[in-house]
Amino acid sequence: MALSTDISLRVQATLTGTADLVTPSAPLDWQRRVQLLTGTTAWQADRCFSDTRTVNASSNDDVDLVGVLVDALGSTFSPVRIKAIAVAAAAANVNNVIVGAAAATQWAALLGTTGTVTLRPGAFFLAVAGVADATGYVCAAGATDLLRIANSGAGSSVVYDIVVIGCSA
Repeated sequence: MALSTDISLRVQATLTGTADLVTPSAPLDWQRRVQLLTGTTAWQADRCFSDTRTVNASSNDDVDLVGVLVDALGSTFSPVRIKAIAVAAAAANVNNVIVGAAAATQWAALLGTTGTVTLRPGAFFLAVAGVADATGYVCAAGATDLLRIANSGAGSSVVYDIVVIGCSA
């Protein structure tokens, strides 16, 4: 199985103002890009999992990153290192999506054991290991592999997308 990955983040913005004779502007075009080839070292990844998931009201989804999830081709997703992860809350959500701080065996390599990221409806986050980073964010089955995705409130479920790129060795 081969995996080719191209991850990019780009911010384009123009700040404008007013002055007597000119309209000053300050354009910004900031971007980062990571391209990974098939493999398990620096500049490489060989596993990909993606899904749209739902969390019931006042509940959570403890995503077991190692050995339970099934990828798009039907193979068990079992990375030992994560090279990139993206989580996006659906814009139609009423409640927030809280990422992180599982009750036990937390995947602590990114947010620690108690850290969280709050995603308001329509928000997303992306974390990517640098291309020269052969280690990435380590995880291990049954020890450090649960990523909690929680619904911040009662009354309605929340929907989120998750994409995880990793290495099998």
